[in-house]
Amino acid sequence: MSITLAIIGVTVLVSLAALNNAALFEQLLFQPFAIHERREWYRFLTHAAVHGSIMHLLVNMYVLWMFGSAVEQAYGQITGADPWLPYLILYIGGVIFSALPGYYKHRHDPAYRAVGASGATSAVVFSFILLHPDTKLMLIFLPIPLAAWIFGGLYLFYEWYMSKRGRDGIAHDAHYFGALYGIAFTAMLEPASVPHFFNTVGF
Repeated sequence: MSITLAIIGVTVLVSLAALNNAALFEQLLFQPFAIHERREWYRFLTHAAVHGSIMHLLVNMYVLWMFGSAVEQAYGQITGADPWLPYLILYIGGVIFSALPGYYKHRHDPAYRAVGASGATSAVVFSFILLHPDTKLMLIFLPIPLAAWIFGGLYLFYEWYMSKRGRDGIAHDAHYFGALYGIAFTAMLEPASVPHFFNTVGF
């Protein structure tokens, strides 16, 4: 079974359960203060399994489905083995690494909360971009085909800029650091992907 589909299935089930159970939602969400003061380290991971709304869940899972299977296939070719383990390291590492900036920024703020798999999804998307930089992407909000590497550059700049502003209630730093993790992990898994990327884009 596809690891991407397994992750989507678990995330959908947990997210729907949490949306209908406020106590469960509160127990699983990302709360840096609770991690810092009560050592509830599990929140670094569980927050990716809950989402703030059905739309939030659908968007993240749709993006994961769109890019995840291609990354799975590429990881299988790179390792010559079942891609489950490296893919899980990519996904779970993306969940945790993308949450670190929020933890350090808000660990003394009891009111701060965050949910969603966006950091991990960004890791998967940018793993895809490193491996397939010239693939044309058609985005819902920008119905013009864009090379994956151009989209990636624009996305990184936007998330970096918005993380500095920090006024819209979205964890842009999680998106940004998740993307960086996806690039770094894939580059370590397949070092040849880096010169391939630059040769493909003409740098």
